[in-house]
Amino acid sequence: MRVLGIESSCDETGVALYDSRSGALVHALHSQVELHRAYGGVVPELASRDHVQRLLPLINEVLQRSGCQRRDIDAIAVTAGPGLAGALLVGCGVAAGLGFALGKPVVPVHHLEGHLLSPLLADPAPAFPFVSLLVSGGHTQLLQVISPGQYVLLGETLDDAAGEAFDKTAQMLGLGYPGGPEVSQLAMVGAPGTLRLPRPMIDSATLDMSFSGLKTAVLTAVQRIDPANASARADIARAFVDAVVDVLTAKAVQALARTGLKQLVVAGGVGANVQLRAGLDQAVTARGGRVYYPPPQLCTDNGAMIAYAGYVRLARDGAGATRSGAHPLRVHPRWDLCDLAAG
Repeated sequence: MRVLGIESSCDETGVALYDSRSGALVHALHSQVELHRAYGGVVPELASRDHVQRLLPLINEVLQRSGCQRRDIDAIAVTAGPGLAGALLVGCGVAAGLGFALGKPVVPVHHLEGHLLSPLLADPAPAFPFVSLLVSGGHTQLLQVISPGQYVLLGETLDDAAGEAFDKTAQMLGLGYPGGPEVSQLAMVGAPGTLRLPRPMIDSATLDMSFSGLKTAVLTAVQRIDPANASARADIARAFVDAVVDVLTAKAVQALARTGLKQLVVAGGVGANVQLRAGLDQAVTARGGRVYYPPPQLCTDNGAMIAYAGYVRLARDGAGATRSGAHPLRVHPRWDLCDLAAG
């Protein structure tokens, strides 16, 4: 089965073709970072317009690179939510039109389920069940993954997502957009222990998290230094990264202990952070477990994870997972991962 995946939930336009028989995967991605850099964040209207311009050329590129024709596509998977409403409508509109023209089924995919299943594209891949840490610019959640489509929410951030805290910290430190990679890089030259920032809720009885207080503590620290003092800025970055890694690692280890599972799957853009990977690997390995990550190029939003998630839904639910291309797909700017029936 060849599944075409389309991702347009925010500021990346991703297209991929997944072949379930051979495991072959061809994908292409366009990032809107330069488009939004001047604004310090994503401008929804600009994002939607750029998806309109990029999506069809990327589909043609993927088909050309794979040596396939449009008639060779067996199904189309598309991100239906959560995300920016206008951006989602672009992807769903193209998917519905293409499905109608080709007479192929269209599978609405939950964006976070795509991230959740993306480590299954790695080698080696985890086996069900496992605990998943979804950590990105918009979401930070711990879930027990029993099987595809069976997810139990264990804990989540009560305010800012970890990725959002990274971006806000980057702004306060005068770094570029997106801020996560730049904060991580600056932290590498910071002195450990020079500054200690709070670890909100690290000792709480729940698996929930909070990062807004940490963000406020960064602001207070920044206001106390000379902005031209590069060393002090690096120390703040190091203290911030250490705090985030400590919280996420502690909660992930607690989740494994409570569920009795040994496998931790990390997905989402922040999952590419080298300090977080080092912290999780050390802590989980020490308790006899193992951590799995998606391939590095699939950590951020991409069409490959959507194509694969669409294939998994088709394999699990068959025609019940699809919608006819003759009818527009509904988009879900807000969509609970544990309630996929909303799709």
